[in-house]
Amino acid sequence: MSVNIIRIKCSITAGAYSNGRSVHAIHEFAPKVLPGYKLSETPTQIIYLSIVARNITNITVQVVDQKDRLIDFRGEKITIRLHQQDLYTLPCDSFLYVEGRFNDDGATNEEQYAKLVNNCVAFMYDEIRYELDGVEIDRCRNVVITSTIKNYVSLTIERARRLQNAGWSYPTSESNLNNASYQFNFCVPLNILLGFCEDYRRVVINARHELILRSRSDHNCVVDPKKTVPRDPAKDPKITLLKVQWRMPHVALNDSTTKHSWAVKAAPQLEKPRYVIFALQTGRQNEFAGDASRIDHCALANVKLYLNSEFYPYDDVNVDFESDKFAVLYEMYAKFRGAYYGDSRDDALFSPREFARVAPLAVINCSRQNKSVKSATVDVRIQFENKENVPPKTTAFCLIVHDRVIEYSPLTNVVRKII
Repeated sequence: MSVNIIRIKCSITAGAYSNGRSVHAIHEFAPKVLPGYKLSETPTQIIYLSIVARNITNITVQVVDQKDRLIDFRGEKITIRLHQQDLYTLPCDSFLYVEGRFNDDGATNEEQYAKLVNNCVAFMYDEIRYELDGVEIDRCRNVVITSTIKNYVSLTIERARRLQNAGWSYPTSESNLNNASYQFNFCVPLNILLGFCEDYRRVVINARHELILRSRSDHNCVVDPKKTVPRDPAKDPKITLLKVQWRMPHVALNDSTTKHSWAVKAAPQLEKPRYVIFALQTGRQNEFAGDASRIDHCALANVKLYLNSEFYPYDDVNVDFESDKFAVLYEMYAKFRGAYYGDSRDDALFSPREFARVAPLAVINCSRQNKSVKSATVDVRIQFENKENVPPKTTAFCLIVHDRVIEYSPLTNVVRKII
């Protein structure tokens, strides 16, 4: 259908008035997009409607072309895209939600009313195509015959009853319509339409999903007991789709959590950490209101250092700053000076109270390591847990202290790094 002008009419108005001037439609515009692109149009002027009906029971809005012919917006193809790529999706459990209305103007009673056929949603589409990041993964042509035959040989009675919610009405003969309003809504699992969704039952991450549905005639979707009698084709049963949605189970990563794993670095064997000092700061970096020289505890509950498969300390620290239970963490801090400098004097800079208020650091001594196992690199990883979610604008710091031995020969001016 060639469309030059699109007019929008309403059944309860006698024309419309745009800026005081009478017009024959509530809105009229010329399409400015190529075929296949989304059409979006917003009136540029305020439109005043003259209401001619006193009692309104129904409102009909028609979108017609320049020759007053109704425009079918279903078209030949429906493309559903999931652009958000930072999701953990499960295509095998996704389904099509189809909602619509079924009209049969030629029926005089319920016995003569046409009914939806078995697997009616599949009859609405000629082809279904699934794409992942623009690459075709699976395609099903002649969907109705393919899915119907496949279901006949693979469904069980229990599964068939479960799929009544998807428009599958065999072996029962129950109607899929709401007889009061002749409306229907179905949830059709994609695993009965596409082999990929049936076989691949794993999560797909960081990908763009597209589902392309190519529509077909509605004639095969219904069975009409009155069709044996000649009648006006304009009174044939009609299906109007109100919603077609692709509902995909997904999980979004939650940045607010109490357990964290931080892969700090991969260190060479000769630069293995001897001490690791862990600290947290909230709202102090590049902020005039915060003292950047202070450390925050952020309700720290536990911290562990992993060097490959070895972890330090061996026991959980289990601290709780709100209840003033941080003696183990302070003991690790107070022992650092004596162990690192070989000084036997117990004169730490902070008292326990000052330590909790100014610099609640996690000082981990990993100097005593198993040297029997050699590896090319050492993966340094920190796991820490908090009593509550880490606040926004929180920065984690890790100070690694490792050995470095340099040999210098003044006679030859040779400098050599030993460790």
